Amino acid sequence: MKLLTATNVTQGFRDNDFAWCVEGELVHIGVVCPRDEGDPDGGCGCGRSFAGLNSHRATTTAMVREIPGFSDADYVLAIRSSLEQQGCDPTFAEHEAALLRCLVRDWPEGVIVERRLDEIVVRQVVQP
Repeated sequence: MKLLTATNVTQGFRDNDFAWCVEGELVHIGVVCPRDEGDPDGGCGCGRSFAGLNSHRATTTAMVREIPGFSDADYVLAIRSSLEQQGCDPTFAEHEAALLRCLVRDWPEGVIVERRLDEIVVRQVVQP
């Protein structure tokens, strides 16, 4: 299954890049706070970052990776668990997993993406 994961590849492309997740950790698209809602380069960073499901940290770069043996149910459970650990409502974990699978579906393994508020754009393609 292709999934979105944290990566340090292409860090530094933008002056305000950061990578506080664990390399290879599953990530999702977190909410944007009022400080960044109109500007992905705002002071918080949440408007330009992905959130790590395990570390609960953030990164401005994510890579599409093939995770062998990982099932749809595993993905939903990972998202649900992460949300619960953070005290968030896990009700939409299944929906979020489906949206993230659709997001990466047509990208080849090795694509590096960045977030600009509600837009996820390709930065670079690397060979896996």
